[in-house]
Amino acid sequence: MLFEVPSLESLNLGAALPAVSLTFGVCVLLLVDLLLVPKDRKEITAWLAVAGVVVSFVVNLFTFNTHTEAFLGMFVADSFTGFMNIIILLTAFLGILLSKDYLKRAGIERGEYYTLMLMSAAGMMFMASANDLVVVFIALELLSIPLYILAAFRVPDVKSEESGMKYFILGAFSSAFFVYGAALVYGAAGTTSLPGIFGAVGTIVQTGGSAAFLLLAGAGLILVGLGFKVAVVPFHMWTPDVYEGAPTPVTAFMSVGAKAGGFAALLRIMAISLPAFTLADGQPYAAWQQTFWIIAALTLILGNLVAIAQSNIKRMLAYSSIAHAGYILMAVAAAGTTGLTNDATRAALIYLLAYMFTNLGAFGVALAVERDDGSGTNLEDFVGLAKNRPGLALMMAIFMLSLTGIPLTGGFIGKWFVFKATLDAGLVALAIIGVLTSVVSAFYYVRVIVNMYLRDGEAETPGESRMVNWAVYVAGAGTLIMGIFPFLVTGLSDLVTVAASVVR
Repeated sequence: MLFEVPSLESLNLGAALPAVSLTFGVCVLLLVDLLLVPKDRKEITAWLAVAGVVVSFVVNLFTFNTHTEAFLGMFVADSFTGFMNIIILLTAFLGILLSKDYLKRAGIERGEYYTLMLMSAAGMMFMASANDLVVVFIALELLSIPLYILAAFRVPDVKSEESGMKYFILGAFSSAFFVYGAALVYGAAGTTSLPGIFGAVGTIVQTGGSAAFLLLAGAGLILVGLGFKVAVVPFHMWTPDVYEGAPTPVTAFMSVGAKAGGFAALLRIMAISLPAFTLADGQPYAAWQQTFWIIAALTLILGNLVAIAQSNIKRMLAYSSIAHAGYILMAVAAAGTTGLTNDATRAALIYLLAYMFTNLGAFGVALAVERDDGSGTNLEDFVGLAKNRPGLALMMAIFMLSLTGIPLTGGFIGKWFVFKATLDAGLVALAIIGVLTSVVSAFYYVRVIVNMYLRDGEAETPGESRMVNWAVYVAGAGTLIMGIFPFLVTGLSDLVTVAASVVR
């Protein structure tokens, strides 16, 4: 059998241009940094990386509302892809701003840092647009491997090396679980294509037998693999140590980017290929929904309760990140109810956008307080920040209130839509747990505000710089704009569908 060379028309590179342009830009950036940029002028590489992100962002705006396929149907370009690309590219942009001056003062300024960050971002974009389990796996590795290196980038810091090693070892296990799950799904459906799996589900449900068991087991193992990446219970163990030991800009980037890529893949797989996978005829919800909402509830409870005991801002935000993965997983669980797939997906996207601005901003303020040797990240180091740096303190207060879910912030809008989707899906108990754990979270978020405003002290900001301030204020503006003018985001999210004709 002769190998058939795909035509340019079947590849349809134009549909994949945002991700392809960033990937191509990373390759060019690597060569330019190696051959043309002097060792003492790596800020040039940072600005070139920003240019690459901006170009990809502009290209994405032009292809935002397309509905087509690329790479022989293994890549899908639709409004879901476009919305996720916005979140990922903004994450990369703010991550570069946070990193530029940090690398210099930490003595680890090397051009490959930006190459690794953008390559990971490209992996996230390919995960968001994957239309095949094989592509999901390749994109997962493209996302993960650069992050393993970035987590250990602050060599010879022992904590950074330890965080990179822990992340790598557990990440390798999670990838193996994903591959095994994909193999079982292939055994049940006879294909790794997401639309193909959807088409086979009806027959599997009707006939039952071993195929249904294989499909259910495969979906469970895929959840394990991607659950590690988004840090849901019980796959969260790596998060506190890795977040604390990794360079703070890397922690900020992975806290948002890895979640965005992981949840994009989860939504693609569950909402496109398995929404109709039920264990009984006429059942109004997918077979995997109950598992998802139980994991979401456990994640909310553990993340918020353990965060109370933390005295280090990075570990506190790590457990906070686990808790917020639980809120997003509420929307994924709601997507398993018949007729709610698109609404629940929009809720997850809105929450991810709000979380992106809020969490990156919070880490930006933590970076400003952090000392050159990596110390200065305890909550006590924020005491009196409002006295010395009122602008940064105000931004941090906004971020803490947004993470709590207070009105007029992006966090409130995100939680509003997630809770609404959860209630519409009939998951009342899960919604109650979400509300109660949000109240609990107010304790450790408001504690930061109390330290800044109500305790005497003179907090220093040795890590503050113009770029860090720009990143913090951009994140603060995004948080407030989403909270005060939510229609700007909801209008954009209304275009998002995951049940488009291109995949069904």
